[in-house]
Amino acid sequence: MDMSKLQEMLGQAQQMQSSMEQKMSQTVAEASSGGGLVTARVNGRKELLRLKIDPTALSASGSDVEMLEDLITAAINEAGRKADQQMQSASQDMLGGLDLNNLLG
Repeated sequence: MDMSKLQEMLGQAQQMQSSMEQKMSQTVAEASSGGGLVTARVNGRKELLRLKIDPTALSASGSDVEMLEDLITAAINEAGRKADQQMQSASQDMLGGLDLNNLLG
């Protein structure tokens, strides 16, 4: 195996990691639950950026705190899944630019 090719590949991998970290902070996914009563927005790191609770959720839940907690949890989890999907797609696009044949050839 040619060491210069290996070093080139390592350099490409470091650039990809840096790009991925930037993409994670810029990626935003949003999801709602309860017919839009609760909306969560997260970034690619699954950090909660915003949580919006429609005021009617309080009257709709009839002071049922457990139901409101479930709606919040569902919205955050779905936003996290969407962020994962976006990040997976972005990483596949980036890996497509990595020339593995160059290393193996």
